[in-house]
Amino acid sequence: MEGSPYSNKIWLKSYDEHVKPILDLEIYSLAEMLRRTVDKYPDSLCYDFQGACASFREAGRFINSFANFLAQNGIKKGDRVVINLPNIPQFIVALFGTFCASCAASGMNFLLSPNEINYQLKDCGAAAIITLDSFYEEKVREALLMGGIEVKIVITTNVADILDLEPSMKEQLIKIGKVPFGKVLPIEGLKYFTYNEIMEKYSGDEGPDVIIEPDTTLLLQYTGGTTGPPKGAILTHRNLISMLQIVEHWFEPSADPGSAINISGFPFFHLAGLQFCIQTVYMAWAQILVPDPRDTNYMTSKIKEYEGRILLMYNVPTLYMMLLKNRKFKKIDLSSVQGYISGAAPFPTKSINEFEEVAGKGKVVEAYGMTEASPGVTMNPYLGKKKIGTVGVPFPNTEVKLVDVTDRSKEVPLGTPGEIAIRGPQIFSGYWNKPKETENALKDGWFYSGDVGVMDEDGYITIVDRTKDMIIVSGYKVFSVEVDDKMNKHPAIELCSSVGIPDPDRPGSELVKLYVLLKEGYEASQETKADIMKFAQENLAKYKVPRFIEIIKEMPLTTVGKVDKKALRNK
Repeated sequence: MEGSPYSNKIWLKSYDEHVKPILDLEIYSLAEMLRRTVDKYPDSLCYDFQGACASFREAGRFINSFANFLAQNGIKKGDRVVINLPNIPQFIVALFGTFCASCAASGMNFLLSPNEINYQLKDCGAAAIITLDSFYEEKVREALLMGGIEVKIVITTNVADILDLEPSMKEQLIKIGKVPFGKVLPIEGLKYFTYNEIMEKYSGDEGPDVIIEPDTTLLLQYTGGTTGPPKGAILTHRNLISMLQIVEHWFEPSADPGSAINISGFPFFHLAGLQFCIQTVYMAWAQILVPDPRDTNYMTSKIKEYEGRILLMYNVPTLYMMLLKNRKFKKIDLSSVQGYISGAAPFPTKSINEFEEVAGKGKVVEAYGMTEASPGVTMNPYLGKKKIGTVGVPFPNTEVKLVDVTDRSKEVPLGTPGEIAIRGPQIFSGYWNKPKETENALKDGWFYSGDVGVMDEDGYITIVDRTKDMIIVSGYKVFSVEVDDKMNKHPAIELCSSVGIPDPDRPGSELVKLYVLLKEGYEASQETKADIMKFAQENLAKYKVPRFIEIIKEMPLTTVGKVDKKALRNK
């Protein structure tokens, strides 16, 4: 990197005063991390799920029970355990229980089809799966029957298992449909257990006596698969413990361990949500578990319940804007919240300004990362200058360079779009059973992300596109993020997204198409379309102006709230 435009690490001048460029990281396992938290803060709140709470001491006992169960039922060190659950306490217990048994966890998107479930189970060679009984009846059983898998143990649970209710009340809630329930019909050759059975029969006084090396696989975290079958990123204890310490240092002036409360709508099967969950345990802070992020009434009620104690929130931009539309959210005292971390998707400048009018000026902290980076790469300064529309500057111990999208051997100058390459202790070791994909992504310690960004003279990065989302119009590169950000400023547009469609007159070239979700009060008329087109012509270079504008009633979103461009391209 010496002699490149990034060799002097220009972003260091933008760090908060307390942030060091290089940290002396302590490398140990997440099982040891959990033990330290439980030992130091046994009586501090670990989680709150719909009023069902546990201290770190209590959570530690549940986790030990789960780990002992795995160790005593043929799940060996290094085996993979798939967790197919929403954000409920059983996810935390299964996650850390898997870590403490020196096994690897693999979170599963619970919206997957049976074919997709079977693929992940087969690809990672899962030995066990824990799932809701309703998920089992709906899809998991069918996936297991497809065969070709190595699963030995199926663990089922129910949301009501951990609610502090009388048995008769639980039965009533299930009967009236307030709590999803499914029948668990066994499959011959598989062993079945319930979560409650494990908690009752396996001691939680101590966990398994296993040695966990720092480079032991911790997670097989599956990517979205937008460019092919999902890939399992191999993340180790070293990767995650490094990331935890880096983030802790970034937020160092915040609340003391054991005292604060975090809340996030990110699902735990997504690494952004999972890392925030693990970070909260590492900091000995409490977390409010949100099983359905679209239920803003629930989120708002819990924020109100812990008014004055909420420290950090972490969501995708669409969820922040959904909260803003909830009148109850606007009435809460949010003065204790020191940061609203935003990631996984662009947050339009106009929307940030609207949100900060209610939540507090300068409190939105935009960040950038990906599964392969555990997942953090950059973040706006916690205390210092935040540049709206950028994802901030590289973290400590992290190097970033931007390279030509067609020739990775060439670095691009500052201010020029290039593919983002990252090197640091948080970078994964490769894709599970996919050597070609690994070779394409990793070279000389650098991970080539597939994201296109621009770095300014202060080291702040603006994400302009994914390489696969870049639109080529008559040889010109059109970055969809730039188009979307400009067009989102139109007063009639609630949300929009641009994609490339083939140009029938020019093979190999594309045309820009803009999908638009209108704000309430605006009609999907030709006059509205014409006004949006006029706005585009006045604010975009000619080759970036959408050739087509389609007004839609609902914008397709991924399970974490990103606009689903793949779905739009397939329309």
